[in-house]
Amino acid sequence: MRTLIKNVSAITLDEKDRILHDVEIALQDQTIVAVGSTRTDFIPDEVVDGREMVAMPAFFNAHTHAAMTLERGWAEDLDFDRWLNEKIWVAESALEEQDVYWGASLAIAEMIRSGTIGFGDHYFWMNQVASAVEESGAKALLAWCHFGIGTEKEVGQTSFEETVAFVEQWNDAANGRIRTTMGPHSPYISPPDVLARFVKEAHRVGVGAHFHLSESQDQVDNSIKQHGKTPPAYVADLGLLDLAGPTIVAHCNAATESDVELLAEKGAFVPHAPKTYQKLGMAMPPLMGMLENGVNVALATDGPASNSDFNMLEGMRLAGLYQKGIQANPEVLRAHSYSVWRPRLLLRRWDFLRAACWPPDGRPI
Repeated sequence: MRTLIKNVSAITLDEKDRILHDVEIALQDQTIVAVGSTRTDFIPDEVVDGREMVAMPAFFNAHTHAAMTLERGWAEDLDFDRWLNEKIWVAESALEEQDVYWGASLAIAEMIRSGTIGFGDHYFWMNQVASAVEESGAKALLAWCHFGIGTEKEVGQTSFEETVAFVEQWNDAANGRIRTTMGPHSPYISPPDVLARFVKEAHRVGVGAHFHLSESQDQVDNSIKQHGKTPPAYVADLGLLDLAGPTIVAHCNAATESDVELLAEKGAFVPHAPKTYQKLGMAMPPLMGMLENGVNVALATDGPASNSDFNMLEGMRLAGLYQKGIQANPEVLRAHSYSVWRPRLLLRRWDFLRAACWPPDGRPI
């Protein structure tokens, strides 16, 4: 199938930051073969008028819980602890396996509609999410959230061995569109012996890990009291920041300066979800310090129960506006600049999801 889009504006995000107006984009099946003026030998099967439209690279959502579309609007105007313990875990306890499939399917449809074609998901019954991704044509890096608290009665829980089996079964599935990673929930829920087992299995299988880290000051204080070190230092000592694949540590709201330096040194990826933090009244992560120290920051929406939608453009806008306001500097995180902000938070430095989600030959869709 050959498609020609005419009279469209194209945001290139190339080295010169060019925006091309009234150009043509030629597609051969799922491959972009030309941007600008098409070859005379390109005979399209379909011509699309792109007048007053914009073509741009697709988004990648670094951290979400896709099936939480079913809990959207369920827990409003609550602090994080009440939101989680009184509402979300109560609602999730009523979910059944097939619910996760339909919730993820709705999420994927919403993401595709808003220009997101790849996402990092961390939830349970991930075989259902994988099936939805496979059917949709999207790309995903999937982690089956494992609590590791000694019981299999919690919703979506499975044994450690079955979690690892999921990682092996679905890694590189759907012609490379699906990649998998280990998914301990967090160092404050998963016991150290379970985290150590995840490290061992991640090396054996050749993958990384995706988990929550330093979401609140209470978590940091408890970690210091229990382990004598902050959560990032604790998981680093366990080997979770030195895996065979990328390590995604969601949020890091309460990361210290030494934590930021450690995350930069280890090459960890930190999903940043500003709308969730604002909705739940959480502390905003030290974003500028992370960027200045070279941390791999990646934009994310988190789950729709805390974000309401999958709008990546809104996330960019909120992230920028918050930093401008808190620092009283309108030039911070400028929309059109070559600061570290855009390559890391937009579309050109999604190395971990690009490697995890892109077809082996690197072709765009």
